[in-house]
Amino acid sequence: MNSKEEQINSENINETNSSSKEEQINSENINETNSSSKEEQINSENINEIEKDYNFGWSRYSEITNGRFAMLGFIAIILIELFSEQSFLKWAGIL
Repeated sequence: MNSKEEQINSENINETNSSSKEEQINSENINETNSSSKEEQINSENINEIEKDYNFGWSRYSEITNGRFAMLGFIAIILIELFSEQSFLKWAGIL
């Protein structure tokens, strides 16, 4: 009889362990969802912050805008060199 009781107890422990593992997995999934929603919220706050901060002079908005135009200019120079098959300085008449 003791062996049957021990078997039942071990089955109960296994069921408890499996349910606690499921709960742990569920809580991890919830935490991942919460962290991704927090990141989305932070990103939207940063975008709103950038739009509100437009001022003339040295500001975050103007630096981001200048950086974007610099990237466009750099790509334009690369495209000019690819299509004209000469350096940008020669194409522009500087050299």
